Amino acid sequence: MTPISICVIAKNEEKHMDAFLSAIREHMKGYPYEVVLVDTGSTDRTVEIASRYNTKIFHFDWIDDFSAARNYSLSCASFSWVLVLDCDEYLTDIKTECFEQMMKQYPRGVGMIVRKNHCWSNGSDRIFTDDVNRFFCRKHYHYEDMIHEQLCANNGQPYEMVNLPVAVEHFGYNGTKEELEAKARRNNELLFRMLEEHPDDPYLYFQIGQSYNLIDETEKACEYYAKGLEFDVNPELEYVQLMVHSYGCALLNLKRYQEALAFENIYDAFATTPEFVCLMGQIYMKNGMLLKAMKEFLKATTFPACDMEGANTFTPLYNMGRINEMMGDQDSAMKLYESCGSYPPAQERLKALRGLQDGRI
Repeated sequence: MTPISICVIAKNEEKHMDAFLSAIREHMKGYPYEVVLVDTGSTDRTVEIASRYNTKIFHFDWIDDFSAARNYSLSCASFSWVLVLDCDEYLTDIKTECFEQMMKQYPRGVGMIVRKNHCWSNGSDRIFTDDVNRFFCRKHYHYEDMIHEQLCANNGQPYEMVNLPVAVEHFGYNGTKEELEAKARRNNELLFRMLEEHPDDPYLYFQIGQSYNLIDETEKACEYYAKGLEFDVNPELEYVQLMVHSYGCALLNLKRYQEALAFENIYDAFATTPEFVCLMGQIYMKNGMLLKAMKEFLKATTFPACDMEGANTFTPLYNMGRINEMMGDQDSAMKLYESCGSYPPAQERLKALRGLQDGRI
């Protein structure tokens, strides 16, 4: 078997290190690998904990550039093929034979892994799933951009992406208020620098909006989502779909319901996902258009798959229950809430309705 290097950059990640490295040790059993950790200036126990796991530790002076640190980590690798991970991404599932297969079949390809992002929403842990490019031969690639770094081929050409049976759980969007604020401020400081050089890049406006959204500065998030969508963006791109969805949710959070109705104008371009269809249902519901809302929620349940956990199951079912409850049909509402499983808002409404029924007996 051909060994690989698992390349990581870290700073003050002691709360993740044990779980992160333990997951690698557990899931990589039987396959030869090394962990290359580049520390960019930790003042906590990150390096101490990492040293317990036979990790190869290097140091890099932080220069406000994630790509520079990433590229340094690649240069420290002993092996040609690398798997790039972050400390808040825990391996949960992997078929290691895929590494050898990809090396032989796609020597210049880039392996995509499944990342399940944990986000706290509506009193529960919601999971948004995306695919990220993380496995490749380092001789052919490098990173660019000081933040939200992009993998680029050395020859400047597009590269072939291959889905791999590798999955991680990502906890980067969970943390204390202070931790999230520090992360958002740091990110936006770098993003605004990039924006000065690239004012016509909608991706930067999207990421700035995401940073503001992370710390509940919703008005500012809306401002940058709107600016990003002023450009001629491709509706098929994952980040564009997420920008539209995040913008719509932010408008609803700000009770700008009438303004959100303008999303009808982009319905044909974006109603290809249950996330957008659910969003339209919520927009209609907030504007008192209950029958239109019901139609959208019902449509969302017909999608076979989703990126945001529950977008084709408990989210539309719960909202259909709310609409039935508003229309006075408590029995139908309860059946819909029951079909939501353990979704906390549905459980709360069930408890309330059962209490009302018990009170009438």
